[in-house]
Amino acid sequence: MALSNEEATRLTSGQEDATKDFIFNHTMFRIKDPKISLDFYSRVLGMRLLRKMDIEAGKFTNYFMGYESEGDMPKGDDERRIWLFSRKAILELCHNWGTENDDSKYHNGNSEPRGFGKPAFSSLNCFRSSRSRRTNNTGNGFTV
Repeated sequence: MALSNEEATRLTSGQEDATKDFIFNHTMFRIKDPKISLDFYSRVLGMRLLRKMDIEAGKFTNYFMGYESEGDMPKGDDERRIWLFSRKAILELCHNWGTENDDSKYHNGNSEPRGFGKPAFSSLNCFRSSRSRRTNNTGNGFTV
């Protein structure tokens, strides 16, 4: 049974001082092949690579994607790291090295274990965006 609007408001009202400066920084998706994923998120969805982090000890790479202007991005590595984690709504793509060559399958969350949702992107003109040259020949569908 769904909560009423009043109950949802009551359960979520009142921000505490301790959390007043919190922002939703990013969410992470595991990716199998960075060549395919980076192409999709940059060419089809227009996102920019904000930072790439190779974690040798863990044998993985994080690619942070977002809609920031090139001119707003600091050039130095330390400055870029601090800047990155102060942004809102960034997508972290995590590639565990070697998974591009294994036989693992994509899990969409509709079979057990259930739970995966979806990322949602907004466009001022989704019909024009879905017909653009960038979305052709990718094999990826759009819900409009």
